[in-house]
Amino acid sequence: MNVFKKRKTLIGGGALLLFLSGCTSVLDKNGNVLPDKIISSTTTLAEIWANESWFSALFVFPLAKAINFLQPYIGIALAIAAVTIFIKLITLTFTIKSTVATQKMQVLQPELNKIQKKYEGKKDDQSRMAMGQEMQALYSKHNVNPLGTILVTFIQLPIILAMWQAVQRSESVLNGTLFGASLKVTPMTGFLEMNFIYIIIFLLMGAFQFASMMLPQYLAKKASKKRPGDKPAPNSQKGMMYGMFAMIMFISINWPTAMSLYWLVSAFAQVVQTLFIQWKYIDTPVGAK
Repeated sequence: MNVFKKRKTLIGGGALLLFLSGCTSVLDKNGNVLPDKIISSTTTLAEIWANESWFSALFVFPLAKAINFLQPYIGIALAIAAVTIFIKLITLTFTIKSTVATQKMQVLQPELNKIQKKYEGKKDDQSRMAMGQEMQALYSKHNVNPLGTILVTFIQLPIILAMWQAVQRSESVLNGTLFGASLKVTPMTGFLEMNFIYIIIFLLMGAFQFASMMLPQYLAKKASKKRPGDKPAPNSQKGMMYGMFAMIMFISINWPTAMSLYWLVSAFAQVVQTLFIQWKYIDTPVGAK
């Protein structure tokens, strides 16, 4: 992993800790939502602001209220889908900038590696400064901002966490049903009872979650074949992806099906978004527009 990827990982982790610190614990020891944390149609912003964190008031509350508002008109499944897609559209501009910046960084990586190799083993301040100047000149020449790939993390992270809690705490979700099946029931219970609604939701969630995680890797590998200087992703990164997917599936089989429904919609929207950005902004040659 190069220096830039390490920096991105550290900053992303720091951002995660920052926003997690603003979250409110809403589940009891059995994984059920605490009664006083349920956001209903009568819950007010003043109540959330007085009794909970700024994160709950500014981010979680409006999303949960939006789900509650839409549910009587379009049903709980479409209400979750509508709010999720709305969130994706809000953050689309930042995602495009981040994705394009990442793509440019991948294109420049062979040249960056040459600069780093040139100064390999030189730890004096003058050499470090010279290496930094050469790398900055390369960024400027190709109009690349290395921090552009990190920007989307700070924009999306609080919204993703808020949507996660909003689905958990929305009264409409907690009391909602899909084709007569309660969304409180876990996929595991659905498998044991052979209820195909729960099974289908869970399997589709897993399929789209896997696709959303692996699609960027596939597209990057496809692009690297056109750039001889690029190296394919190491097996350790692929193993990490598989391990993360296995952990998600293990955890999600015991959470309410409402959360699986949200992750299904979110992962599907992520796949569509990735393909759109690839077609519109990555596959189009630079300067063709």
